[in-house]
Amino acid sequence: MPYSVFDLFKIGVGPSSSHTMGPMLAAARFTAGLARDGLLEATARLSADLYGSLALTGKGHATDRAILLGFAGCRPADIVPDRADTIAAEIAASGRLTLPSGSSIPFDPAKDIRFLQRERMPFHANAMRCVAWDRTGAPLVSRLYYSIGGGAILEEDEVVGNAPPATLVDPPFPFSSGEELLARAEGAGIDIAALALANEVAGRTEAEVRAGLVRIAAAMNACIDRGIRAGGILPGGLNVRRRAPDVHAKLLARQERALSDPLSVLDWVNLWALAVNEENAAGGQVVTAPTNGAAGIVPAVLRYYQRFVPGASDEGTQRFLLVAAAIGSLFKENASISGAEVGCQGEVGVACSMAAAGLTAVLGGSDPQIENAAEIGMEHNLGLTCDPVGGLVQVPCIERNAVGAIKAIEASRLALLGDGTHRVSLDQVIETMRKTGLDMNERYKETSLGGLAVNVVEC
Repeated sequence: MPYSVFDLFKIGVGPSSSHTMGPMLAAARFTAGLARDGLLEATARLSADLYGSLALTGKGHATDRAILLGFAGCRPADIVPDRADTIAAEIAASGRLTLPSGSSIPFDPAKDIRFLQRERMPFHANAMRCVAWDRTGAPLVSRLYYSIGGGAILEEDEVVGNAPPATLVDPPFPFSSGEELLARAEGAGIDIAALALANEVAGRTEAEVRAGLVRIAAAMNACIDRGIRAGGILPGGLNVRRRAPDVHAKLLARQERALSDPLSVLDWVNLWALAVNEENAAGGQVVTAPTNGAAGIVPAVLRYYQRFVPGASDEGTQRFLLVAAAIGSLFKENASISGAEVGCQGEVGVACSMAAAGLTAVLGGSDPQIENAAEIGMEHNLGLTCDPVGGLVQVPCIERNAVGAIKAIEASRLALLGDGTHRVSLDQVIETMRKTGLDMNERYKETSLGGLAVNVVEC
């Protein structure tokens, strides 16, 4: 069953969809459940235990901060970053957490949030247990959550497969493989974008779908613009300086050089990807595409279309997002978009594939060419590891998004030079990515126990 475009693209906050947005949503759902069951007033203490990748890199991903915000009733789609800072500061200063009911309880993040780095739950590397305690110190409710990538979560009793239930309602063109997607579109006499739109409007009005797509595109562009304006050092201790403002100034200063350098367009794509992921690293508002760690690729390639492709339009922007989401859905259903599960091939690799497909669609490519572009985008990201230095979504993540955006454009151009026929199918590449993720050593799957995360520090 395909996923909605709104499952792949969610407005939230940085620095991580799986380690920030997911835990915040889980904590908010937990306190909402206490309120629903009439147990909030009896709650004297809340705690959270983190396991696996959440425990190993949670501090660098601000997971503890996300949890206390979630316990306070904040949700990723609604929280304003500045307001989040205020709430977190108030809790730190007072040692008390204000619950959604308005009552407050003592809360000490150092004691009430435990990072159990040597423990792992069976279903997924990103697991957290929320517990409510009564005044006698006895547990009232305990729930286990899995943050499975892209800001999506599952409770323990919801685990029936490797992905959350799709939110599309009775789509007229269900598909679960690239081959089936192409066949259904051809059989109906429509293209992938029209098929994806038809699936969306089965549960919403077309006006609602298009308005949602406009909001997503606007949020992506706003994130680029904020990242270009904001300077300074990124939080976390690595002392990584934001580069986007300086790069932007240099590009503006040498615009005449662009007349003799045809590759200068790529400098702008690099800038836009850097701007998004620097904003994400600072905890700003971003759009999962399909994750926060890979959030710069689709927006950068989309703006490339909007700024440099003659005839670019709002309708084209929506077409881009619909096609990109259709491709992302295949990865989410048949493999993974979680760096903690399959490495960065599941984040930057999937984003590159999605962006390549979306760009090919708006450049007039046929459905087979779109599928080919998506295949190229992932094929050349196979085996990409997730080894963030210091557990922060900064090195190598920020530059990796810039490179991924350029790769997506290259994949699209390669596909458009052909007629859509190719030796390796998208389905074969997705299955290869899944198996590669299973074979990948745990040290290279968002644990910061191997690769650059170790060698940069040691050197």
